Amino acid sequence: MFWKEEPATFSFDVNAKLEEKERKSGRLVVSFVLTVGTKPSVVKFEVEGVATLSGSNPAIEKLLEVDPKTKIPLLLHRVYQRVFTTTFLLATILDTPYPPPNLLFSGEMNKPGSRRPSGEEEKRLEEKRTETVPAKPKPQAKR
Repeated sequence: MFWKEEPATFSFDVNAKLEEKERKSGRLVVSFVLTVGTKPSVVKFEVEGVATLSGSNPAIEKLLEVDPKTKIPLLLHRVYQRVFTTTFLLATILDTPYPPPNLLFSGEMNKPGSRRPSGEEEKRLEEKRTETVPAKPKPQAKR
């Protein structure tokens, strides 16, 4: 006889912080903290790092612009794409739920702080997103 545990459904909360550290002509250094956790609380992934953007000033500014569909900067999309691979691998090793690869790309986000940073001032961006996805199915066991 086979038994199958009913898969749980998890929501994922994402908190992101981007902070400008250095700006020169053709170069921008931004530190980031990206936290992804589940509800109910099963796992929380937190990644910190530094992104260095180099190129023309208009190209750098384009990466800081807020996507009108998602209401978050393109730079945060790029950071999440890099972080997702690591998060997926860790979740697989730990046998925990993992966030979807398109977590930041779907839906609307109308949170304060989701505007594009400007000038030489310190930049902080805090976003929060929640998305519900089904958990990984549990393997079937014989009894």
